[in-house]
Amino acid sequence: MHIDAWIESVPPTAVYALIGLIIGLESLGIPLPGEVALVTATLMAVKGVVSPWGIAACAIAGAIIGDSIGYSIGRKGGKPLFEKLGRKFPKHFGPSHLATAERSFQKWGMWAVFFGRFIALLRIFAGPLAGALKMPYWKFLIANVLGGVIWAGGTTLLVFKVGKAIEPWLSRFSLVALAAAVVVGATSAWLMKRRAAKTHAKIEAEEAAKAAEALKAPVAE
Repeated sequence: MHIDAWIESVPPTAVYALIGLIIGLESLGIPLPGEVALVTATLMAVKGVVSPWGIAACAIAGAIIGDSIGYSIGRKGGKPLFEKLGRKFPKHFGPSHLATAERSFQKWGMWAVFFGRFIALLRIFAGPLAGALKMPYWKFLIANVLGGVIWAGGTTLLVFKVGKAIEPWLSRFSLVALAAAVVVGATSAWLMKRRAAKTHAKIEAEEAAKAAEALKAPVAE
């Protein structure tokens, strides 16, 4: 069963907790389709099954709390945690993915947490990596809260407004919205993987150059 069908099959009162849980786990560092789940729940709100304000609140809470837990895990586990995850889940936590995410943090600092909220693959790195890199928690919290509110709240508001505007064609819109969410997620993941591959190749080239220089260097007597 796909996640959208699963969300629609549970009692309305359980949808709120389910959305908060899915987005929280994704923010914590577990690769889950948070965007698809959020769009599905918001379309249910357009139909009057659940409240859009409740969905937005639970999504925002899940995003902020999940990222904060991920930050704590990353701060305690450090980079060895990512190396261990990379060996077990190379498709999501491989060295090239980690190197790309780390360079984003070095370039943007706390705003990598904010912008990472809008990139599917980077979203699972934001909290744990910020902790592993010892980013001050107050900086992380500001970017975390801003990113969570704008991403979760903004997505809910946008989908709800558009859904209400074309409610007579909601059945068609549901499929289009879910397809769009999947395409956006897949595209961002592809771009991230492509950039990760380039970063990995560059790192290998730099290491090879260093090794060559070390062989050429005269041995001290």
